[in-house]
Amino acid sequence: MISGGLAGTSVDVALFPIDTIKTRLQSPQGFLAAGGFRGIYQGLGAAAVGSAPGAALFFSVYEHLKPRVLRIQQSIGFGNESTSHMISACCGETAACLVRVPTEVVKGRMQTATDAAKKMGLVDTIKLVLNEKHGTSSFNFTGGLYRGYGITLMREIPFALIQFPLYEKFKILVGDWQQYPSTPVQGAACGSVSGGIAAAITTPLDVLKTRLMLGVDKSGIPYKNAIDVFQRTVSEEGMSALLHGIQPRVMWISIGGFVFFGTYEGFKSFLS
Repeated sequence: MISGGLAGTSVDVALFPIDTIKTRLQSPQGFLAAGGFRGIYQGLGAAAVGSAPGAALFFSVYEHLKPRVLRIQQSIGFGNESTSHMISACCGETAACLVRVPTEVVKGRMQTATDAAKKMGLVDTIKLVLNEKHGTSSFNFTGGLYRGYGITLMREIPFALIQFPLYEKFKILVGDWQQYPSTPVQGAACGSVSGGIAAAITTPLDVLKTRLMLGVDKSGIPYKNAIDVFQRTVSEEGMSALLHGIQPRVMWISIGGFVFFGTYEGFKSFLS
């Protein structure tokens, strides 16, 4: 858990400008109108605050469940490690999104705020989001903090289903090839490649997630849900809009995957 938290914070802070560029490319108002290359560290505070607990929560669930899920599979005669990695990663993502979604909502608002009236600090942005109405009345106490939770899970679960089995398989292949376990640097390379592949495939879901979290289109008309975002995005901008930001997303997650998994494997090796 400590390893995951330290790894997550290292990546999110170091690569934050790339994330800002990706978010602005995906914004319905367009890259330049969303801020262009100006103020690329807007929202860093939100990322720094939410990064460690989100990553720690994911890895604590992921590492805790992996051997247990595998044992259950073996008890019913189905001992496939890739499946246990997939199930554990999905559960980890579901838990991590409880922290990740509010963080991304606040961060995204700060990253795309352009005029002086909108450029608020972290605390003021959280207050603004909390005052928004979203979802059923039972959950209105969270305001808009969990706007996009469903579509985020729809992005994160396929991402995890692709990345983590590939990551674990690449490490096994490297270990078999050299006949001893993969090193932290090799684990980092495996995480980088698997993350880049998963990032490219899930970019359309990331575009929908970003726009739903931002709340409104370029005319200021609120989005109702992920289906509404999809329909309006495709009708107004075409299918190609669903790939906006794919280059910085793949770059960010590939570099981030190397740093993240390298840091994670290194800290895990040190702490053990």
